[in-house]
Amino acid sequence: MSYEKWSAGYWLLKQYIKLIDWMIHKRIIIKGRKNIPGNKPIIFAPNHQNALSDPLAVLLNIHQQPVWLARADIFGKSKVIDSILRFLKIMPVFRIRDGIGNLDKNEKTFAASVNVLKNNAPLALFPEAAHTGRRQIISHKKAVPRIAFMAEEATNGELDIHIIPTGIYYSHYWKFDRTLIVNFGKPIRVQNFMSQHQTDPQGAIRKLKDSIYAATLPLILNFKTTNYYTVFEHIRQMYGPHFLKNIGKKQTTYDQYLSDRELATRLDQLEKTDPEVTKEIVAKADHYYSTLKKEKIKTFILQDHHHKLNLAREIIKLLITFPIFIYGTLFNAVPFFLIDRIVRKYIKDRTFWSSVTLVAAIIIFPVFYLIELLLTSSVLPGFWLKATFIVSLILTGKIAFRWYIWLRKTMGRIRLLKIKWFRPGLYKDLLQQKDQLFSQLDLVLKETTPPKEQA
Repeated sequence: MSYEKWSAGYWLLKQYIKLIDWMIHKRIIIKGRKNIPGNKPIIFAPNHQNALSDPLAVLLNIHQQPVWLARADIFGKSKVIDSILRFLKIMPVFRIRDGIGNLDKNEKTFAASVNVLKNNAPLALFPEAAHTGRRQIISHKKAVPRIAFMAEEATNGELDIHIIPTGIYYSHYWKFDRTLIVNFGKPIRVQNFMSQHQTDPQGAIRKLKDSIYAATLPLILNFKTTNYYTVFEHIRQMYGPHFLKNIGKKQTTYDQYLSDRELATRLDQLEKTDPEVTKEIVAKADHYYSTLKKEKIKTFILQDHHHKLNLAREIIKLLITFPIFIYGTLFNAVPFFLIDRIVRKYIKDRTFWSSVTLVAAIIIFPVFYLIELLLTSSVLPGFWLKATFIVSLILTGKIAFRWYIWLRKTMGRIRLLKIKWFRPGLYKDLLQQKDQLFSQLDLVLKETTPPKEQA
């Protein structure tokens, strides 16, 4: 099989994985699809934070079948694995850590990449060449510009390659039922850099690399801080919804992402312009977060002015949907907790948790659903009743997990009421900590001007 050719088997597998991906995510938001040209050679250049989840975030949400360049150390394990990787349209790229002697092997991959682009098929690779597991972009490498210029040179500049900077955001990196946002940016035309490349190849490569980096920044949530990343992330979680209201944005998932992006930029700017105030805020935020964590309270509950009414609503909602929870849990608990146990016990690097969870779900859930269908087939006559049963397992399994989240939030509300009634001193202290932290953030961030790159 040639990498650039459309594959029916790939398409069928993609549809199946899209279903599993839907089960894992609470919400998937795609922006900028109109920026992807339909009749040009394309290179997708996304940010890289979350191992296998990142390429899936791109390929599952476009109609093309992109050819990916991936780290070479996943190849060569066995002929079977290499065949699977080839079927998945993945080619190896060697890094310095793979041995300087292996870098020459990249020429073969780069030549194949040029062939993909010449046949008007999309190529995709990560400019950072490594995943971080943080909301922080790292410096770009030269692979994307190098391949783009090689392809243009091979066709005398007639390809007109478009590079699509792509931003990927997760509400959480490995938790089930998370939100995914994919932003496809405006294309960068390689032709605009070709004249410089003819006289100064290295300078053109650097300029194109920097252009891709700059175009990616407005598409992602990015903390620049090296000293306070963890606390800034906690501030985003605790103070983010409040900041959203302050800047007058709508209370939607995507607007919260935009607001968080601006908040991250302002916190970075505050650290740069007033390190002493930043240090003071970090200390307050860290203490407040630690207190909330110890008491198992979420800050959004503490800010709720209709706490008792919302608690009553939550309890009613839980009672009404309890039968669905029981049904969904009965048929989904074993595969769900089996996967969770495998991931937490055997996968030490958390940046791979979501990837392993997805792969395990692709394999384990269908096996259990088939077993459950066989066990119940005697009381499910007819094809359509059996098909309805399978669909019900998928839907109620997703609802059951959300029911569990509702239950945890309800228990948090109950814990806060107990603190308010039986530990009024702690309740008053929590409110005071929140008010002092939020008031100070309101004041200093209002006077902080975000840089133009994310303004």
